[in-house]
Amino acid sequence: MEGNQSIIPTFILLGFSEYPEPQVPLFLVFSSIYTVTLVGNLGMILIIIKISSKLHSIVYFFISHLSFVNFCYSTVVTPKLLENLIVEDRTISFSGCIMQFCFACIFGVTETFMLAAMADCFVAVCNPLLYSTAISQKLCALLVAGSYSWGIECSLTLTYFLHALSYCESSIINNFICDHSVSVSCSDTCISQMLCFIIAIFNEVSRLVAILISYILIFVTFMRMPSSSGCWKTFSTCASHLTAITIFHGTILFLNCIPNPKTSWLAVKVASVLYTVVIPMLNPLIYSLRNKDVKNTFRKLVLLYHSI
Repeated sequence: MEGNQSIIPTFILLGFSEYPEPQVPLFLVFSSIYTVTLVGNLGMILIIIKISSKLHSIVYFFISHLSFVNFCYSTVVTPKLLENLIVEDRTISFSGCIMQFCFACIFGVTETFMLAAMADCFVAVCNPLLYSTAISQKLCALLVAGSYSWGIECSLTLTYFLHALSYCESSIINNFICDHSVSVSCSDTCISQMLCFIIAIFNEVSRLVAILISYILIFVTFMRMPSSSGCWKTFSTCASHLTAITIFHGTILFLNCIPNPKTSWLAVKVASVLYTVVIPMLNPLIYSLRNKDVKNTFRKLVLLYHSI
């Protein structure tokens, strides 16, 4: 229906409804993942980083914002996914679908550019002389603000063109999330699809080029380290970030390389679960399990709790 008509379209999120048997096990698994996501990301922001003075550094400044983005990203997607696993009515309103897409796009794009900004920061972190002269709190704040701003700009642009399309009174989306579903539109979607393709290609190429250049510089710094302890510290600093980048961008590249998404919906859904539900849970675990300062702070908090 046209946006100015009285009948407002609704969407049906099929999710995993074609597999009725594992609905309850999937609900238990995804609810557990969501709980770990909330505890892990909020714990990284509020309990560990904000409380421990040792973690008030530039690296943890980025990690705290990354945890906030992961928390928001998962919260935008997972509750609706859990609801659709236990209820028969899987409809979502037009405004609800548009809002979910808008916020998911904001936090998805923001996370990818924040990971790229962290790579630029790690170049300086691995070079103490450069770190003391080139990296400042103001620069880091600008990088974080730029990531949020670009995420908002991309989201509002794509959402505007999605909102301008015409939709049938009831449309079926063969996924658990309101993605860029121009396939359910009843009008010409060429402009919207082309715009989405251009933005996606620009974002992915620019991020990967920035990350590649950063890690080339990090590798050069790594090879010039005279002592093995310095090499290990450099590797330890960047390994968690590289792990997060590999998982996130590997999932996105896999999703984009599916030859025909219309005939490979299960692969699309599994990949979507990875980058919207699982990865927000993994990031706090990746950055905490490999970090001595975070683990030591967590142990102190646990001991403090038991002593009360």
